[in-house]
This record gives sequence, C-alpha cells and structure tokens, in this order.
Amino acid sequence: MAHLQLDDLTKHYKQGKSVIRALDGVTLEIDDGEFVAVVGRSGSGKTTMLDMLGLLLRPTAGRLIMDGTDTGKLGDRELAHLRGTKVGFVFQEYNLLPSLNVLENVMLPLRYVNDGKDGRKRAEDLLERVDLSDRIRHKATELSGGQQQRVAIARSMVNRPSLILLDEPTGAVDTETAQQLVALLKSLNEQDRVTIVVVTHDLDVAAEAKRQIRLKDGKVIADDVVTPIAVA
Repeated sequence: MAHLQLDDLTKHYKQGKSVIRALDGVTLEIDDGEFVAVVGRSGSGKTTMLDMLGLLLRPTAGRLIMDGTDTGKLGDRELAHLRGTKVGFVFQEYNLLPSLNVLENVMLPLRYVNDGKDGRKRAEDLLERVDLSDRIRHKATELSGGQQQRVAIARSMVNRPSLILLDEPTGAVDTETAQQLVALLKSLNEQDRVTIVVVTHDLDVAAEAKRQIRLKDGKVIADDVVTPIAVA
C-alpha cells in the first residue's frame, strides 16, 4: 500500500536576498497502485517533488501524509526506516557502486533493514525477472546503460517497497531500451500493484502512465488521467 497525500506542500530555498520557490503549495493525492508521470520544464520542481515524496527532503511548509502517517511528525530515524521499507529509488545515473558486482548492488538496500534470510534469493529472483541472471557476477562497468538501469530497478524492488520513484529513468538510453524499461515498470505496477511515480521529459514514457501531473514554477498546472488509445 502506498497512498500519498500532499497538503499545500512547499519547499523554499534562500539564495542571497532571493527566495527560490522550488515547490510552491502543491496539494494532491496519489492513490495506491497508481502509475503517475510528473512532467514539466527544467526548474519546474519535478525533482524537488520526487525527493520530498521519497522523504529525502523535509518541507518548508505543508504536510506529506504517507499511508495515514504525517511524515512531518517523524524524527530522522523514523523517516529513514519508513524510507527504507516503503520506498524504492531509481536514478537517472543509476548510482551503482563500481566496486560491487550486480548481485551485490541489488542486495545493498538489505543492509539497512531487518531482512531475514531470504534477501539473496529475492535479489536473484529480481535479476532473473529483469533478464540479468547471467550477469550477476559482472561489475556495473561491464554493463550497458540499459542493463545498469535494469539493475537499478531490481535494486529498488529488493525491500518489497509499495512505492517506486524514478528520476528520468530513460534519459540515458536508446529508444528500444527505453521501451523495454517502460514495459518493466508497467509490469511492476500492474502485476505487483506497486505505486510508481516517474519524473520524465520523455513524452512516450509519460504517455504510458495512467496519470500526468504537470508542474510549472513549483505549482501544479495540470493533473490529467491518461486515456488509453483504442486499437482497432
């Protein structure tokens, strides 16, 4: 389950005598099991919103409620626990550790939660699901960009999160690889019921989401349900 409620969520930064309104009073809800694309020009607040949904930033004002919990009332340790158990991250630049092999990279988040004994098996199963079971001993530097991103997606799933956040996941791969990654995300959303929020400039990726939220200058200017195109 991953139900998110944003109530007048705001993040401002001081820059000299100026105030940068990175996120400026956003109010919306994201329901359990949604696949949401957040779009907008650079500087519109997309990444700030994603970081706040992932509990990496605290708001200047407003509230973020996750599954009924007002995250603003949590301490750093409680936030870290919620982030480690509820949220998976996929970054544009993959953020894989070059000193670790593929399996070790996927298992990395297991260090921060009480995993039990099935973590390794789960990591292996996820790598099979993303079609990389034959690369588990390879280092990240031996993989293509698309393969590295699939490792990052497997890593994001290893703690069984209910929410996956992705920042421009197709920005550094070719069109065919981007289509494969989107198909994988749709599978996670539809089969595993994982809530997915993806920040993207890629209109093809945004079109595959079930909902598009458009930001401008830190504000929501459009929030639309995507209607699937009927095939004759």
